[in-house]
Amino acid sequence: MIGERMSGKIALVTGGASGIGLATGKRFAAQGATVVLADVNAAGAEAAAAGDARLSAVALDVTDETGWDAVVDGVVERYGKLDVLVNSAGIAPFADIETCTTSEWHRVMAVNVDGVFFGCRSAVRAMKATGGGSIVNISSVSGLIGGSNTAAYNASKGAVRLLTKSVALHCARRQYAIRCNSVHPTFIETPMVESVLSIVRDPEATRARLIASVPLGRMGKAEEVADLIVYLACDESQFVTGSEFVIDGGMTAS
Repeated sequence: MIGERMSGKIALVTGGASGIGLATGKRFAAQGATVVLADVNAAGAEAAAAGDARLSAVALDVTDETGWDAVVDGVVERYGKLDVLVNSAGIAPFADIETCTTSEWHRVMAVNVDGVFFGCRSAVRAMKATGGGSIVNISSVSGLIGGSNTAAYNASKGAVRLLTKSVALHCARRQYAIRCNSVHPTFIETPMVESVLSIVRDPEATRARLIASVPLGRMGKAEEVADLIVYLACDESQFVTGSEFVIDGGMTAS
């Protein structure tokens, strides 16, 4: 029933100020969880958490290794445990192999890969001490199929996919009761997608091309992705780990 699937769980969601992260935090709270929204945009996270007693906010730059440990330790100190981590923070620049600069490459890897690595490592340390938990890493269909103009993004999301499996196997073999899965959305109606569309020459034509590539004929909604993440975070998925969940309107089916 609504409000019972995550009752009593403590969750930390990165990228929580907007998009999939925010939708996930709200879904978690609606299902009874206590949720900390983490974002480099501290003011945005605070605004997102306002008005809901189950939501709170914390500033976090996911590329900051020591910052990760401080945030996770703070959650455990305040609530006694960490049950769920969702690594949703990410960036998605357009650049092909010839135009992607070294600095762009390193920035994408720092946010999309290092951030997930730091998060998983900190969460495993905390969760194994308090009885286990669930880690959900947001990858992308771009972690499964290539794109000609997303060299760094493809590489980063592919890395998240396999890092997820490594974490899952490690925790299973150590019997930590920690599960780790990845979610692979296609184009979702989020501020990140809108920011990408805003810099192209013809945003409406580009939007139409993106939609045309999805068999269901539309972009996804952040709330639809969040509903899948709820399943992976709650006890209904206790036998699910090391798996990849595609939510793409049929894009990768052909």
